[in-house]
Amino acid sequence: MTEGIIVAGWMDYEPGDRDTMLGHLVALGHRTRAEEPGCLDYAMTADPDDERRIRVYERWVSQQALGEHFKAAHMKDFRSASAGLTRIGVSLDVHTVAESRPMR
Repeated sequence: MTEGIIVAGWMDYEPGDRDTMLGHLVALGHRTRAEEPGCLDYAMTADPDDERRIRVYERWVSQQALGEHFKAAHMKDFRSASAGLTRIGVSLDVHTVAESRPMR
């Protein structure tokens, strides 16, 4: 059985850059979910309490699927589109999930 992967955390951008970056991330998420079968969830959201912060949540079927994501053509397009934006902080962790079950 392959262990699942969750990427979670946050990224901070200059206040004037956050919403632009969020737009790029939303577009990236649409393509990632549509074109990468190993992606189970991909959500980037603005933190309502911090004008700099974007919350990150990704769920992948495997580490290999996450690794392939970084090589995808739409990821290269995203990097080019967002190159001029200023990230001022980041805290992202990769979690290996051995078991999941519905919360009751």
